[in-house]
Amino acid sequence: MAQARKQGAAGAVQSVDRAVSVLEILARDGEAGVTEIATELDVHKSTAFRLLGVLENRGLVAQAKDRGKYRLGAGVLRLAGAAAVRLDISQEGVPVCREVADELGETVNIAVLDEDAAVNIMQARGTASVAAQNWLGRRTPLHATSSGKVLLAHLPPALREGLLARPLHRFTERTATGAAMLRTELATVVEQGYGVTVEELEPGLAAVAAPVRAHDGEVIAAISVSGPVYRLKPDRLPEVARRTVAAGRELSRRMGYGF
Repeated sequence: MAQARKQGAAGAVQSVDRAVSVLEILARDGEAGVTEIATELDVHKSTAFRLLGVLENRGLVAQAKDRGKYRLGAGVLRLAGAAAVRLDISQEGVPVCREVADELGETVNIAVLDEDAAVNIMQARGTASVAAQNWLGRRTPLHATSSGKVLLAHLPPALREGLLARPLHRFTERTATGAAMLRTELATVVEQGYGVTVEELEPGLAAVAAPVRAHDGEVIAAISVSGPVYRLKPDRLPEVARRTVAAGRELSRRMGYGF
């Protein structure tokens, strides 16, 4: 049984390696037929055909006009575009995050949607947050973080409802886990232009986040300011929200929005 599992895992890895090789061949040559790909991979034509079929189903390759020829599909552009956007936001976000962190003294993060979570791709720490937790690279729940709520609020309705229909984990006694309550809060996030969480993910932690838009107006990220509740008190949150929204607008401008 163990040997069979090992052989199955090895076969899966080999299939992935071959699929990547197919993409590399098409990227190099522009287009190629099943016979050409099979020859270069040193596999039977039926194996090459199956690989192309899987990649075609995922939109990563497409049949060219000439029957039997394949080229890279639009799915590759989608993946490349997503990677490029993350790189651009990280680069453009450095001066924006640094300025806000220096001004407010708190931790500033940029998060993007990663399936059912928000992942932090950029972080700057202010003078008051030297010992703050490192959020860089961390996946955080959409329903219990300010960045997550901003990203969730701006999703297409069908996708948002699908995520709200899943069981929502309660992290603290203040975590909102009811879909109806979250719908109301997400509508407020859109209306006021920012999201706020107070001790919903961790006791003692508060945060404010605002949307970051691409050139076409689509929300592609959220920029947030977070810190302990004893510094981000209710009377200070409006000021932090205004500064966070302004930072979101500046980063959106850098990403081409408004031109």
